[in-house]
Amino acid sequence: MKRLSRITQWWRRVPWWSRPGQDIELLALLDGADPEAPQAVRHLWLIRVLGWVRRAGPVPGTRALVAELQHDLARRARVVSMLASIWRDGDVAALLADFGFSPRTSFLNELGERLRRRMLPLSPDTDDLGTLFNLLFDDPADAQWLADLDERTLNAIGEVWADAMRELDPARCNGAACPLGWREPFHDAMLYLATQIRAAGFSPAFRSRMGVRVDVDFDTKMAQAEGRSNEATARHAFRHLSQTTERVHELALAHAEEAGPDAPPSAALLHEAQYLRALLDTCASAARGLHGHLEEHGISMDLVFQIDQLCERCRRMERLLEAVLSPKPGPVLRRFLIELLQVSEERRSVRALFTQHYSMLARKVAERSAETGEHYITRTRAEYRQMLRSAAGGGAVMAVTTFMKFVMLGLGLSPFWSGMAAGFNYATSFVVVQWLHFTVATKQPAMTAPAMAAKLEDTRSEAGVESFVDEVAHLIRSQVAGIVGNLMVVAPLVLLVQLAAWWALGAPLLSKEEAHHVFHNMTLLGPSLWYAAFTGVLLFSSSIIAGWVENWFVLHRLDSAMRWNPRIRARLGAHRAARWAVWWRENISGLAANISLGFMLGVVPVVASFLGLPLDIRHVTLSAGQTAAAAATLGWDVIHNPQLWWCVAAVPLTGMLNVGVSFALALRVAVRSRGVRLVDRARLWQAIRRRMWRQPLSFLLPPRSSS
Repeated sequence: MKRLSRITQWWRRVPWWSRPGQDIELLALLDGADPEAPQAVRHLWLIRVLGWVRRAGPVPGTRALVAELQHDLARRARVVSMLASIWRDGDVAALLADFGFSPRTSFLNELGERLRRRMLPLSPDTDDLGTLFNLLFDDPADAQWLADLDERTLNAIGEVWADAMRELDPARCNGAACPLGWREPFHDAMLYLATQIRAAGFSPAFRSRMGVRVDVDFDTKMAQAEGRSNEATARHAFRHLSQTTERVHELALAHAEEAGPDAPPSAALLHEAQYLRALLDTCASAARGLHGHLEEHGISMDLVFQIDQLCERCRRMERLLEAVLSPKPGPVLRRFLIELLQVSEERRSVRALFTQHYSMLARKVAERSAETGEHYITRTRAEYRQMLRSAAGGGAVMAVTTFMKFVMLGLGLSPFWSGMAAGFNYATSFVVVQWLHFTVATKQPAMTAPAMAAKLEDTRSEAGVESFVDEVAHLIRSQVAGIVGNLMVVAPLVLLVQLAAWWALGAPLLSKEEAHHVFHNMTLLGPSLWYAAFTGVLLFSSSIIAGWVENWFVLHRLDSAMRWNPRIRARLGAHRAARWAVWWRENISGLAANISLGFMLGVVPVVASFLGLPLDIRHVTLSAGQTAAAAATLGWDVIHNPQLWWCVAAVPLTGMLNVGVSFALALRVAVRSRGVRLVDRARLWQAIRRRMWRQPLSFLLPPRSSS
């Protein structure tokens, strides 16, 4: 050890120009510290120093920097003055209070802010220490680097920082020492945060939804001494938050003037701080309690964003309070800095914003779709037969839709109006199917997947997994019944209509040119399967639109407005207005799904063609109907035409892709909204494969024991 110490002392006496390149660069950087330089130059100097630390290895580089500052007092003095000048010219309280929070309480504004930060460069010529913080710590590994620093290195950094704060105090306090020292901006930041929390708590969006009382556990003696009740409402907490924060500052200031800034906090200060913590806990609990209101009355993304911001501000205040009261603030400040780094990294991610704030909306959309989807799942033989009858009715309606499509094409409209006409045809057909309580098979998966995901509450037990597999079997049987019911009616009915046209009119309803065009488009040898998969995406999109529209309908309480609005009641009457409100509440989701799907099927291919995109639709029921119509037009000889059989072969594959793609996308949203782990997902797939191997018929036919 003595020999190592002598070698170290000798190494430090070696002139800097004879050391390795990294040490030369470090000494040149330290020599470049100029407290009188312009602000942008000082900020660039600090950025270059941290860059050198990363290149040298974060932890070894930090130790080397600290060792050099401990050895060379002249360079240390320049660095201390440099840090003091940066701290003096920047708004530290704003950094502590505002960093990581959106300046506007809007989800879209925060999205725009994150996109701007990702796409546009930041300037070091700024008074905003938040911007400087992002420039200094732009590496995702910085948080781990600070966590890995040993206690000795942290203490040395703390000494440098303490020297900078001592040099800064007279300049900040007009030549006199500041009683609170470095803690002063922390108290200012807490006051800023308290003001923002109070403003959010008394905003109309919060105030109208906070009607519950919140119990808070206070220290009994403190409550009696100050005349406070042991029960406090959320309004009380928001009202007294700023006053209590100022009181904590005043007590800390008085105690620092009497005993010194580093003296342990007084009993009165600790009691007031405990009361402040209770208020913060009450405010955060009241904000989190609004989630239950949103679950029941509709999700507002802006309100969800405001709730999260308020809770995070309460948490930030607790961290700042812990820092100013801690007798050993070093470890506390390191944890706080690591949290700031994590917040900085999260704010760089647009995906994290969507993941965090769309989870509730995704879950609510999934739950609303699940309520509808339960009607499409058969579990008994009686329900299975009912599904076949319902799907047969849907097939009959789609047969009419098939001929109406050819009528629309025969009008010779421009592409846009042709697409609008086709969309109107599809939307009308789907709405008729809904009103007659029939079924179109391809509309089932996007609705049934959320209903199936509702069974994922218990995926860690074998019973829960088997229950989920049973639900998968029920679902696939229902899909098979729906497709079979549609196809066993739409194709024969189209053929009968064509034969009736031959008998009554002497010619089919389709020309031979149109029939050959159908065969050319619907053949398996073309891009039909790609189009079928894209149609599955549109089917899924319609379910998302349906869930969003219903959430919007509930959020704005339109059913209540229909029932109680004076003008509507005067026009319809009280009884009819009430019935209309109930009807719209029960059918808004289905109408939104059917109308949106119909117009997407009609308009999206036209828009894609205008943009030069290879996209079209292939709906299994419509494809079967068009193929049957074309075959009837060409007569009996068509059975010798290979194009017919390529189109027939494409029909079941089209159905599989329609159902599979829409179901997979809907199930993905539903599973992600419920936070199912990857390990549990793997167990579910294994259980499904095992059931398919052992009991394949259970996925096609209902069990005999069911009635």
